Amino acid sequence: MRWPRRRSPFTYGLWVVLLVLGALVVSDSIKLGTNRQPTADPFYSYSGPLVDVEPGTVLRTRPIELAMGDVKTHIAGTQALYRSTDQRGNPTTAVTTMFRPVEAGRSPRIISYHVAYDALGDECDPSYTLRGNKSNVLSEVAEAVIAGYLATGHTVSVPDYEGLREGWTVGRQSGYNALDGVRATEAVLKLPADTPVGLIGYSGGSVPTEWGAEMAPGYAPDLNIVGAAAGGLPVNMVHNLAYVSGAKDWAGVIPALIDAYSRVYALDTESFLSPYGDRLTDTVSNQCVADFAHSYPDLTDAEMVKAPYTSLMQVKSMVQAANDNIMGNSGTPRTPMFLAVGQSDETGDQVMVTADVRGLAHEYCSRGVSVDFKVYQGDDHREAYVSFQRDAAVFLSERFSEVPPPDKCGEIEPGTSLDPLPVPVG
Repeated sequence: MRWPRRRSPFTYGLWVVLLVLGALVVSDSIKLGTNRQPTADPFYSYSGPLVDVEPGTVLRTRPIELAMGDVKTHIAGTQALYRSTDQRGNPTTAVTTMFRPVEAGRSPRIISYHVAYDALGDECDPSYTLRGNKSNVLSEVAEAVIAGYLATGHTVSVPDYEGLREGWTVGRQSGYNALDGVRATEAVLKLPADTPVGLIGYSGGSVPTEWGAEMAPGYAPDLNIVGAAAGGLPVNMVHNLAYVSGAKDWAGVIPALIDAYSRVYALDTESFLSPYGDRLTDTVSNQCVADFAHSYPDLTDAEMVKAPYTSLMQVKSMVQAANDNIMGNSGTPRTPMFLAVGQSDETGDQVMVTADVRGLAHEYCSRGVSVDFKVYQGDDHREAYVSFQRDAAVFLSERFSEVPPPDKCGEIEPGTSLDPLPVPVG
């Protein structure tokens, strides 16, 4: 990881709190027992009617304890199963894990922290990993940052924003689940309705962050969202698929995306997948991003399909699903936005497309949204994570302190259009 470039005492101090103090808070530890995965855990199941239940309504709760790897931290939390909404607007359920700040005393403020868990299997869910299960570098770094926010006086809500069926990269439902997770947190912790809320997420976590900000004006106008910080955004998955096709790294995204879309959009994969494509899609169907992203170097989307197709973007159902998830086409945020992305080659950070993120920022500026946009030159997707966490923490701290957002829209040049791809006939 690279140390932050900007060297002000405030920046260093805040970053040290988030990543060093966050890690230190777990030093007093005890061994952790095993837990059942969500599919085998009755806490996640709900069979009652939901149609007349308001989004964000808490259905059940349980106490838990934050854990890092095989040790507990003595940081008590609560998990809530609540009513939310799926991609098609139907009622569903989701789970969030919430923590009160280590030291109470300030006016309450909520961080809705969106872990980049990028799951196709439920063992990747934050509600499971935060209890010490399926520990890896991604989950432990997220836990350290969460602990850092707790140590600096924030209430933290960590939703399983993909939902119970792991709708990875599926936009509206991810946003709904995150927003309803905040509602559930306010209800369980008895926080005022006007409690300021900050949304934050990187990579996969940018999906509920951006979509949450985009959908909030129409879906959750009751929430007092003061800022949203999203980094490494997959603005248009059509462009991301083209970028990673044939790449040494990140080509495993291709079968994973097919599997995720199949769950949400009921794709007839037999009509377009090659035998090899079908085998890969089945292989990744219960994995986390760390398992699939880099496992298939040089894989192309052409290898995934059978004749007469030579690309996934010739498949009508895939294009329709991808178009349904282009950021910026379903709403306009009413909160200041911080958008950021790395750029390690002429296209982007090896998986996210810089011009796409710039295009989203420019479009929001044209609609009157206050946007701060940064490109981390020379940083690939992993490296940009560090820079983003630093700058996002500062951005949200200023929004909570009611510092006027910076007017950066005049500096943001046009990027890629947000227009959907033409849908193939047939």
